Order: sequence, then C-alpha cells, then structure tokens
Amino acid sequence: MRAVVYDTIRGTPEVRDVPVPAAPGGGVVVRVHATGLCRSDWHAWAGHDDIALPHVPGHELAGVVAEVGAGVERWAVGDRVTVPFVCGCGTCEWCLRAEAQVCPDQQQPGFTHWGSFAQYVVLHAADTNLVALPESVSFEAAAGLGCRFATAYRALVGRARVAPGEWVAVVGAGGVGLSAVMIATALGARVVAVDRNPAALDVARSLGADHVVEADGRDIPAAVHELTGGGAHVAVDAVGSEQTCADAIHSLRRRGRHVQIGLLPPVEGHPRVPMARVIAWELDLVGSHGMAAVDYPGMLALIENGILRPDRLIERVVDLEGAARMLPTFDQASPAGMTLIDPQRG
Repeated sequence: MRAVVYDTIRGTPEVRDVPVPAAPGGGVVVRVHATGLCRSDWHAWAGHDDIALPHVPGHELAGVVAEVGAGVERWAVGDRVTVPFVCGCGTCEWCLRAEAQVCPDQQQPGFTHWGSFAQYVVLHAADTNLVALPESVSFEAAAGLGCRFATAYRALVGRARVAPGEWVAVVGAGGVGLSAVMIATALGARVVAVDRNPAALDVARSLGADHVVEADGRDIPAAVHELTGGGAHVAVDAVGSEQTCADAIHSLRRRGRHVQIGLLPPVEGHPRVPMARVIAWELDLVGSHGMAAVDYPGMLALIENGILRPDRLIERVVDLEGAARMLPTFDQASPAGMTLIDPQRG
C-alpha cells in the first residue's frame, strides 16, 4: 500500500510503498477512504509526542472494514466505519464505565502505532471503538469527527455543559474551532470567534458566530468582554499555545468555564496558565480528550437530521503527496476549515 512516512523527528515526509498490515486479535484493518490533516499530526512530527520511527501519521479517519481479526464479534468486512482517535482497551475500569477516551492502555492511530495517512490502517479493540457510519454521512464528513468535531462536541456538551443563551468564546477558528462554533450555535449559545485569519472568521460568521474578532495584536479579552457585556460564560482554546490559553481564560466572566482542547506543548518545562485569575474569579478549567465511541450516536443523530453539518467545514481534499508536503508547515497554515486526504486518490 501507499503511505506517508517520515524517518526522523521533523524529517521530510514522503509517500512510499509499505506492506499492508494484518488484522490483530480483536482488531480490524480498515481501507481508508478519507482522513484528516490535523494540528495534532504536526505535533507528533515536531517531536511533541512519543512515537516510534519510522512513522505513518493520521488519526482522523473513515473507511470500510477490509479484514477482521480473531475475536471480533460486531463487525464484518464491508462495514462502513469511523473511529475516535482514542481507542480504549475495552477491558479496564474506564472502558467499562464508557469512558474509553481516558483509558490508561489506549491506542491512538498515528501516535501509538501507524496511522491513517495510508491506504489501510489497523484499529485495535474493534468491538469497543468502531462506530457504524450511516450511508447518509459521507466518508469525508466522518473523517473529521474522530478528533476535531467529536472533541469539540464533547467539550461543549459533556464538559462545559453549554446552555442556551450563554456566551461562548472560541479562540482559534481552525477545524476544531469552527466545529465548536457550529456546535455552540446549534446548542442555542451566542458565539464570539477569534482568529488571525480573516477567511476563517468569515467561515465562523457563516456558521453562526454572533461576533468575530481578528487577532491582529489587539487585546482579545477586552474585546470579548465588551462584546459579551462582561465576559464569556464558556471559553475554548482551540489552538493550544500559552497566548491562546491565556486569552481564552481572561475572556471569561467570573465563575466561567474554560475548556482546553488545543494541545499545549511545554515551554521551559511546563506551559504557563494564568492561575491567579482562575483562583480570584473561581473559574473552572477542564480538559477535553476526544469522545468515546459509545457517545457518538447522539452526535450522529444531529448530523443525520441536518442540525450539525460537518461537511461544511471541509476546505479542501488532497492526495497523499499533498499531505506529505503540507504536514511540516501545518503549524504556520491559516486554514479556513478542514483539510482532508483521500489515500486512494492517484
């Protein structure tokens, strides 16, 4: 099969022919029809995650089951599926409590093993982790669910518990940020979207953002406080930097809730967070690490009913060669939506 491979941290990715994987016990091999290019893939390439080299990235995917391993009961060859980027072991206390997203023995395609920037990918503990994909949901729309869209959904619904009428400040209007804008709007919240890219802000506005703020050196928290009459009830850092984290937290009103979605790479050992404001204003800080497969039906029902439209977030679809070129500079990109990859193209 063809796959995007890099041999060293920050090495040049290239498309190569590599062996097709075999299905492990309890797992499956999926023929990948669409996979997302995400900032998390860049973090792994840049050395912010512990990966084995050589490596194939890719953790957001949708496709068709091509091979079933011993012990798999719920899935058969030909099934249309997607999967969360966190694959639980299926047997620990967290998985048994339907919280596979925090499984201590989790597998993550594109991180703990070769991922989906390839024509085929292995997925473990299939009966716990695979999600049936309705015919009405395209592979392209489903590929963005496994990380960005599902993470944003659980962050707002399960973690922040956004209520109608609340103000939600979304810092970063890339794939996960635009997902958060769409979902918060569907929940009846009022949204302020923040980004440095005017095109991304235009998309955020089209998805229902009440206000947009261009991050052009201005005081972001002050702008949010002015627009919301005292600060947001919920803030989301959808980028993952000290600056965006601080801007999101300072954008909150007293007793507000902050959700950290973007990965925070360490600076001088640890990222700095404005804890003085957290303490003085009694803010709640929570993390959101994807969403377990058992929680997908509610989200998929909203997609099937047309209330949520992840397909509107797709900016472009590229082939594997395009993905190899884009990965090293993805931290500098200013996407106005999601970039998806079709590994079968070409």
